Amino acid sequence: MASPKSKISRSRRGMRRAHNALKKPTVISCNQCGSPKKPHVVCPSCGYYRGREVLTS
Repeated sequence: MASPKSKISRSRRGMRRAHNALKKPTVISCNQCGSPKKPHVVCPSCGYYRGREVLTS
């Protein structure tokens, strides 16, 4: 198996892991009903997208 040639310092290890943090999901409010929804997605509660009804209840 492969073995490291030398120890990786805490600083170098931290720099490698700098982009591994989880990001909060973006949530906006629906223009039609005001419930929270993801951007560029049909609203799950009212079925509207960009001001027109896409899903009928």
